[in-house]
Amino acid sequence: MSRVRVLVGTRKGAFVLTADGKRDRWDVSGPFFGGWELYHLKGSPVDPNRLYAAQHTSWHGQLIQRSDDGGKTWEAMGNKFVYEGEPGTHLWYDGTPRPFEFVRVWHLEPSLDDPDTVYAGIQDAALYRSSDGGQSWQELPGLRTHKSAPFWQPGAGGMCLHTILLDPSHPGRIFVAISAAGVFRSDDGGKTWRPMNRGLKSEGIPDPTAEVGHCVLHRSRPNVLFMQKHWDVMRSDDAGESWREVSGNLPTDFGFPIDVHAHEPDTVYVVPIKSDAEHYVPEGKLRVYRSRTGGNEWEALTKGLPQQHCYVNVLRDAMAVDSLDPCGVYFGTTGGQVYASADGGNSWAPIVQDLPAVVSVEVQALP
Repeated sequence: MSRVRVLVGTRKGAFVLTADGKRDRWDVSGPFFGGWELYHLKGSPVDPNRLYAAQHTSWHGQLIQRSDDGGKTWEAMGNKFVYEGEPGTHLWYDGTPRPFEFVRVWHLEPSLDDPDTVYAGIQDAALYRSSDGGQSWQELPGLRTHKSAPFWQPGAGGMCLHTILLDPSHPGRIFVAISAAGVFRSDDGGKTWRPMNRGLKSEGIPDPTAEVGHCVLHRSRPNVLFMQKHWDVMRSDDAGESWREVSGNLPTDFGFPIDVHAHEPDTVYVVPIKSDAEHYVPEGKLRVYRSRTGGNEWEALTKGLPQQHCYVNVLRDAMAVDSLDPCGVYFGTTGGQVYASADGGNSWAPIVQDLPAVVSVEVQALP
């Protein structure tokens, strides 16, 4: 029987949750790196025991950690993230120029075919790659030196490159999303980039219709992309060339996470949040919404989730799906709960309920 490993990053450490294929009884390991913020952990699809983790504190800065035994032990890797050439400038919140400056790693994306190759998205927004298992990092400068970069501005959480998608059917095709500079696509392994924001609109930036200034991207099929943008759920059917809104009957189209069923490419999951000022679920009810039609038509999934006096948030990297059948769906909250559904979202149960605030959730299906 297959096994499942869930990797959880929190504000105060990392946790590894494991279960067999039934996904009804869980072992909890951790905290690893107690007291550190773990913005993201992710395993290699080539070698599931190869895990990468990004840990950070305001006191000690950034560290990259690697495990070669599925999270039992960890080793610190290289942590030198240097912009290639002149850093250049972007716009600050008040519209004045500000130099690019490294703050932290937001997202790690292991290669689809090499366990020693991993990509890192950082703040201030840039993309890095390691080809030696995280020991050294080289910037892919074509993104940061794009002609639009001097006009990028940070979102509320900083100017972070928070999403990296590697296209499994087009070697060399990479999608990234930057808050708040938008979605960019490379078809040559990261050498050159094009903005992929036609059809998107984000209020609260100097030019709401410009090809900069948008938020979140996730994937299903190689050319069909879904995005939970702050105020709007969006879909592209042409690899990001154009977007259309599919928010439909959601109670609010503001939110952070989005994911797609492993075996049903038109089945999409989101967690609506009340508003940009009130980062908690509407009406005190924790509801995952599912569309089986690729958007527009949504149903609330509530069985096993609290439906009163619940005021948590679910952040953009805090939802994941496994590849088992039936598909498992997982998400973590800022209240420290991690919920799992072993039946595609029909019913839910907490794996753990009292962790620090959850920042990221990733899942691996193991032999």
